[in-house]
Amino acid sequence: MAAHLLTDAQMRYFIVNGYVTVTTALPAQFHDAIYEKTMTVFDKEGNPGNNLVPRIPEIQKILDDPNVAGALTSLLGADYYMQPHRHPHYNPPGSKGQGLHQDGGKRWSHHTRRLLVFYYPQDTPLELGPTGVVPMSHYYSTREGAEVSPEQPVVGKAGTVAFANYDLWHRAMPNSSEKRRYMMKFLYARMSEPQEPTWANKETDWANGTPVGPADHQGMFRHLWDWHRGVEDKDTHGISNGESLSGLISSLNGTSESIGLQAAYALPRFGEKAVPALVRCLEDESEMTRRNACYALNAVGTAAVEMLRDALKDSCEYVRSNASEALGDLGNKAKPVVPALVETLGDPSGSVRSHAIEALGTTSQSSSVAVPGLVKALKDENIGVRRNAVFALARIGENAADAVEGLQNVLFDENRYVRGDAVHALYRIGTPAAKAVLLHHLETTRWCPLTSNESTF
Repeated sequence: MAAHLLTDAQMRYFIVNGYVTVTTALPAQFHDAIYEKTMTVFDKEGNPGNNLVPRIPEIQKILDDPNVAGALTSLLGADYYMQPHRHPHYNPPGSKGQGLHQDGGKRWSHHTRRLLVFYYPQDTPLELGPTGVVPMSHYYSTREGAEVSPEQPVVGKAGTVAFANYDLWHRAMPNSSEKRRYMMKFLYARMSEPQEPTWANKETDWANGTPVGPADHQGMFRHLWDWHRGVEDKDTHGISNGESLSGLISSLNGTSESIGLQAAYALPRFGEKAVPALVRCLEDESEMTRRNACYALNAVGTAAVEMLRDALKDSCEYVRSNASEALGDLGNKAKPVVPALVETLGDPSGSVRSHAIEALGTTSQSSSVAVPGLVKALKDENIGVRRNAVFALARIGENAADAVEGLQNVLFDENRYVRGDAVHALYRIGTPAAKAVLLHHLETTRWCPLTSNESTF
């Protein structure tokens, strides 16, 4: 596996640009066969959507390819998870392409916990309408991200696989050829918070004296590099670099999102001194101010945990919601406040409950403390709460053994993703009781990849 992991240079490229590509070791004939089978399925049955892999099971060989598995391990850790959503994208001959958009962009986190994975079964030159991506745009939550750098086409030979941050701005580019272009999209998730590098890491420093990417955002990039390495960036804490604390706080809502991001990742230089002002920013009417304050609090790290815990009791709903989200983004650093997050599961706001539950999935992975509350949340009327509860239990994994019955009860939830993530939660729990429930469910709901309109039995 080590030979197939990403290098330091590839990880730096991903951190700056939000995507990286590899090529599978499978022969050209294999991809040709996938392409032909995809055309047949589209022509006779339409787009298979989430049933892509059951309908064309050979695609699993792509996802199991050592180069693909090595990149996934490098970016998400060894226990990465392919979520139930997947979709084959068809770009027809003569198409005008799409507008730039984000699939994510809703979570106030720059950490790599979700990936889009794109597989191309045919050679994809520019004229065939490849995926266009905007490097570095995954750090932006406004339309400014679509213009932060020139669009780049993901071109390559058949068997090219691209790994993109879930928040990266992208689109299908115009197809000026006479050939169909297919791209198979998968959604992957990180299940465990990073505790050490999971790529072929040899260097500890972000840039080794030579800036990688725009100079204005080196603090942001270094924070992501250290987060992936499982260490807290304290190198610049206490070094103000000439800026004033109040000036940087004001810049969180700057004239551009880029200025706000620069301020967010400069504020950790003040260390613990910056925390009170940043927590007060969670009360601000400006969403950009609150969002950038969350980035800054996360970059400050452990010193921000206690005041964020206190903010869980604030009278303002979005303060409680933002505090929950910020604690969840701190992951292992916020373990001491797990009991407070559990208490927050009783909040009257669905948004607060949803963010608190998501936070428990990253902060309480090493214990069962949160499990009873999460099991109760599986019955919540709010679909976002139920989805986050299932996923949090999946992340807790073997420590969630008491959740088996609750997970069994949502295997037929009205939401397909609650169902799908419940299957993976049972798999990760792995007890005999969990395996029994899981196998019985899979035996009775299994898909037959040979059944079609032309062959029903």
